[in-house]
Amino acid sequence: MLDCDEFKRWIGQGDHTFSLIDSDIEKGGYEWACFKAQQSAERSIKAVLKSFGKEGFGHGLLKLFGECEEILGRNRDVRNGVSYLDKLYITPRYPDAFTEGSPWEHFTENDAELAKNAASKVIKWAKEVLSQCL
Repeated sequence: MLDCDEFKRWIGQGDHTFSLIDSDIEKGGYEWACFKAQQSAERSIKAVLKSFGKEGFGHGLLKLFGECEEILGRNRDVRNGVSYLDKLYITPRYPDAFTEGSPWEHFTENDAELAKNAASKVIKWAKEVLSQCL
């Protein structure tokens, strides 16, 4: 039996986090937009896992998504977005993530838009595979 309440709780937080990305992009906070895209995807993936009674522990999106694929089957398009977003957990947040400069100097508007698009695919996928919970 699906736990739709848990799905709604996690997908709702993912949606809220996703809704804040545009304001970061508008203000030039591209590194934070990238991190929020990663976080919104993480919460969406965890929404799926938790709805199936899985723990969904950790922050590694490829690992978490792999657990989803074990239940629901493979999805190459979403997996590609997950792979991109998985790289955005640490680098946008830590000043020493790059050998030179700080994250705000490295991330661009294009990076933020790519991350936003990838997160959008993950959120859409989560809502499609658990549409009966919405």
